[in-house]
Parts: sequence; C-alpha cells; structure tokens
Amino acid sequence: MFIKSGEIFMENKGKSELIRSAAFPLLFTALIWLIEFGAHLSGVRLINLGILPRTTEGLVGIITAPFIHGDLDHILSNTAPLLIVGTGMIYFYKELAYRVMAAIWLMTGFWVWMFARPEWHIGASGLIYGFVCFLFFSGIFRRDTRLTAISLLVTFLYGSLVWGIFPINQIVSWESHLFGSVAGLFTAYYYRSDGPVKPKAQWEIDEENELLNPTSANETEVEFVNEEPVVPEIKINYTLVEKPSEPTENKGG
Repeated sequence: MFIKSGEIFMENKGKSELIRSAAFPLLFTALIWLIEFGAHLSGVRLINLGILPRTTEGLVGIITAPFIHGDLDHILSNTAPLLIVGTGMIYFYKELAYRVMAAIWLMTGFWVWMFARPEWHIGASGLIYGFVCFLFFSGIFRRDTRLTAISLLVTFLYGSLVWGIFPINQIVSWESHLFGSVAGLFTAYYYRSDGPVKPKAQWEIDEENELLNPTSANETEVEFVNEEPVVPEIKINYTLVEKPSEPTENKGG
C-alpha cells in the first residue's frame, strides 16, 4: 500500500510539473491569438511591428515580430509547435529554459535585422526553429541518454523543418528559420554544462564513497597480519619454591 501511494504521488507530481511547464507557452500563444484577433476586428495590419532589416523602424521588430502573423494559416501553423516545443523546453530544462528562450529570441531577431532581405519579417517560426535545434543538439552535447531520447523524438516530430532553412520558398522568412536554428545550436553548446545533471553510474557513486570514508591503514595492520587475526602474546613466568618441612611438636614435661 505504501509503494502504491508513492507511485501515485510521483505520478501526480509529474502531471503538476507538466502543467506548470505548459503555462508560459499557453500564455504566449494566447497573446498571439489575441493580437491577431484584435487586428482582424480593427482591420489594422500590424506588419510594421515586424523586422525590416537595417532600418531604424525595423529595430522594434526584434522584440515584437514573433507576436505578429500574416493570416490565420500562418498563426495556425505556429501554434501547435510553440505549445509542444515550448513546454518540452521548460519541463526538461527548468529555469535554464527561460534564459535559452530569451537568448534565441534576441539573437534570431538581431541576425535577421542585420543580414536578411530588405522586406518585413514576421512570425514566431524563428523561435520554433531555435527551440527545436536547442532540444536536439543539447541532448547530443550532454551525452545524456534521457535528453538524447528527446532529441530523437524532436527529430521524428519536426525533422522536416530542415527544408525551411533553405531559400526554396521566397514567400516565407527562411532567414528567420536559418538564424533561429543557428541560435538554437549556439545556446545548446554554450549551456551544455548547465541545467539537468546526468545521473551518476553506480561505480562513480562507490568511488566517491570510498574517498569520503577511507579505511585507516594503521587499523588494518593492527587487526590483521597476512590476513590472519593477531592473537596477543601472553607470557606466564613460573617460580619453583621449596616446600617447607612440617613444624616440630613440643611436649610439656
């Protein structure tokens, strides 16, 4: 009964952590949909909040571009990946995930502003590419079987995204995809020693215990010689004493 209760506790704990990990991606995607819904109702296009490379007015897009989408199909294509990959990053990398997300966000936006075509670049797909690449390469750099399994799962789910980094379709911002992928690779390498710790093997734990609790060599020498117990030597001295003669009886007269 105790074991069963412990299993239920761990299962509930895992579910609660998953729910907490999904909170930020849910909030982010909800804000994207709210902005898109407001733009649709007002009839105002917010494309000027995107990135226009090498212009002053386009600088603001480094921060705001991921919130802006061109149409319903555009935002639909980004919603599910943002939720899944964003939740995965926070669940497996905890507090490190927010630093990684911020770094990918800023690097992708800045590189697009510096090197992309002189057109408006909008959408959150650059972030998606960055998150996917981070999850993939982080598991490889860390040589952690658990995180490598996540890398393989990401490859299975989003392996086809690799074609998006090439200038095949000029309608999409392939530059955002490319620079987002590079940002994900860079952050995975930079933070390779931070975050989740690889579980130690049993032999490593045994070695550490031996170093922390060494056996005294002196005690070993005292207790054992040639692997045989030492028996203390006891010396008994004997002294021979001559037995005295019987006493003489005196009789009175």
